Amino acid sequence: MKRLTRLVFAALALALAACTSGMRHAAPAGCRPPIYPDYTGVTIPTGIAPLDFALPGADRLEIRITAPDGTALRNRGKSCTRLPIRKWKALLERSVGDSLRVEVAGRIDGTWKSFDSFGIFVSPDPIDYGLNYRLIAPGYEIYSHMGIYERELGSFRQKGLLENTQFDGCVNCHAYNRGNPDAFSLHIRGDHGATLLQVNGEMAAYNTKTDSTLGFCVYPYWHPTGKYIAYSTNNTRQGFHVQPDKIIEVFDLDSDLQVYDVEHNQIITAPQIKRKGIWESFPAFSPDGRTLYFTAAREVQIPGELPQSQYNLLKVSFDPETGTIGQDVETVVDAVSMGKSLTFPKPSYDGKYLMFTLCDYGTFSIWHHESDLWLLDLETGKTRPMDEVNSPDTDSYHNWSSNSRWFVFSSRRDDGSYTRPYIAHFDANGVAGKPFMLPQRDPVHYYLKLYRSYNVPEFVTGPVPLDRIRAQRLIDAPERVPFGFRWSD
Repeated sequence: MKRLTRLVFAALALALAACTSGMRHAAPAGCRPPIYPDYTGVTIPTGIAPLDFALPGADRLEIRITAPDGTALRNRGKSCTRLPIRKWKALLERSVGDSLRVEVAGRIDGTWKSFDSFGIFVSPDPIDYGLNYRLIAPGYEIYSHMGIYERELGSFRQKGLLENTQFDGCVNCHAYNRGNPDAFSLHIRGDHGATLLQVNGEMAAYNTKTDSTLGFCVYPYWHPTGKYIAYSTNNTRQGFHVQPDKIIEVFDLDSDLQVYDVEHNQIITAPQIKRKGIWESFPAFSPDGRTLYFTAAREVQIPGELPQSQYNLLKVSFDPETGTIGQDVETVVDAVSMGKSLTFPKPSYDGKYLMFTLCDYGTFSIWHHESDLWLLDLETGKTRPMDEVNSPDTDSYHNWSSNSRWFVFSSRRDDGSYTRPYIAHFDANGVAGKPFMLPQRDPVHYYLKLYRSYNVPEFVTGPVPLDRIRAQRLIDAPERVPFGFRWSD
């Protein structure tokens, strides 16, 4: 019996030694760890979930994360970390304005290796509560399973807000007023087509097409007062490439702009944003609400002249007191002269910058591998590519946090096929930090086995109070609230 006890204790001691000897006795690898996702040297907020990662090729993993005051968090795993949320958040709070030091060791082919440590800077700038996005299969022949989802950034909790398993159709074009979860616009396509609007807790399904407009309202952008929503209306089609490096193309055969007056339930438009032979799209209000930015291209023959379909950034004044659209349209960024097309103009909410996407042609930059993010300084008028965040693959749709210190964008840099959400810090001098992929509890299992793309990521400042059962009933019901119409003075 005593001999058996000694053997048990010996076995436990050997097991304990095996568990604790990895980092202590590992041979130096002489390089940074090739972790997935790549979180080396990133800037993060205190309100972010643990940055769990894997070390490819390793069957055992040990890490130590140390705060500037010496407080450390240790974690072991088979191939991926599993950082406890409470201890992680406590470590971040101790490190605000400074960097965490991360040490990694892994057992690869039976041999322990230790890698050069790296830093993670913890910014004092807070981030919003969460992200809303659409998850959609990248095949566009059928709707497939899709929905609008909400992710709490401080944890790994995700919930479905509205899914097309509740009805027959497509959900898209969701938008909030500076991340305010209480006011949203959501478009439904298909046999039950409608625009769902929720304002002051009241939700209704609208028919946004009028006899005087091209079609239904899409691509929404809220006025900062909440009294107006700018929309484009687009005659959109899709086609498929035969080249192996390109798959799908979505293009417009026509498009116009219009502004919805929420209080009076009226569409407002004007000849200067509804020009014949010009395709206007992607509206966005300035933070003071007195300028309406949008993109525009001259009409071309589709599909033959699709590569010549290129959009500039324009602007026109807007009077929120009267809902009047100005007469003079001004070109802000001449992308056509650069041989490019401009999409998704998004002003920062502090009014200092405007971020946009440049691709070779058209409006469907999320499927163009050459798409990059660019930045316009609204004070100097200068533009520059955001080299600090761009990758060799698609970097496209983006959105600002409510304090303009963070932005989220969709990128295909991970595998070239699926868009994943990346978040980056944006400092007071207009420089972005290294972007980091939205954290997941088991990123390898989650991202490499998620056969859906993240689409239109939007920050929200709190949980969205969407009653999905009521929304389903409104969508399924035949009744729609019609929009009125008036021309701008």
